[in-house]
Amino acid sequence: MKLVSFEHRGERRIGVLTGDAWVVDVTGAVGSYDMNVLIERYESLRDALAREVEAGAERVPLSDVTLLAPIPDVRRNIFCVGKNYYDHAHEFANSGFDSSAALGAVPPAPIIFSKPPTSVVGPAAAIDSSLDPMQSVDYEAELAVVIGKAGRCAQTDDPWSFVFGYTLLNDVTSRGLQKHHSQWLLGKGIDTFCPMGPAIVTADAAGDVNAFEIRCEVNGEVRQKAPLSALIFDIPTLIRTIGRSISFVPGDVIATGTPAGVGLGFNPPRYLKPGDSVRISVAQIGALENHVA
Repeated sequence: MKLVSFEHRGERRIGVLTGDAWVVDVTGAVGSYDMNVLIERYESLRDALAREVEAGAERVPLSDVTLLAPIPDVRRNIFCVGKNYYDHAHEFANSGFDSSAALGAVPPAPIIFSKPPTSVVGPAAAIDSSLDPMQSVDYEAELAVVIGKAGRCAQTDDPWSFVFGYTLLNDVTSRGLQKHHSQWLLGKGIDTFCPMGPAIVTADAAGDVNAFEIRCEVNGEVRQKAPLSALIFDIPTLIRTIGRSISFVPGDVIATGTPAGVGLGFNPPRYLKPGDSVRISVAQIGALENHVA
């Protein structure tokens, strides 16, 4: 299923995308408009949701709704991974902005940082570039893993059993603040600097995740393009690394890293400016497009 959070006639709802043009409102079946509740109860709700979709009850045109981030109220900071594609690791290590460069271009273990819930916005929402005092706003297209199972991931656990589904995320960054503070939170945790969406594709419907290809276009120009199979540290490794000592809660989000082609990698850098449009896509999920204000 492709699950979305949306607003319709002034009310927040949960829905299932059907085709390219319709949303089936399943808020009643879930008993809540909070996507975290659906994620927690998905196994018991799956059949009821399927019946709602089959019946087409409360079906509304996608053009009549406003899509929100799939989890508008993420409960905790989003877990993010730095330098997790080989080409981007070299691109960033050679930029002069990488405080971890002493470890080498390719990190020996996953680099984990976070973005606060206040950074999350949905599809079509504006990225507020005025919040970067250094005019160095950059884009980073990423596949995000949505966690559906609570608890720590022990060595004997199957990491895939923690995966609820997948969505898209733009790890927008102030490169100037990232360099100035020699760490990543203040440059990446800015309000509106975490567009997410358009939908969560559930793991049971996603197919082979390694076959996913992520793309990023800025004003229609392809800047990033890579298969998920090119990750340095794959999804099970990331889940084990984080979940070994931090208990997951359903609805947690792990952004898996970005491929080469970010604005910082050009000479001179090609940072985002007001009026620009950033479109991130994976065919199996859809497209996340945001403009810069």
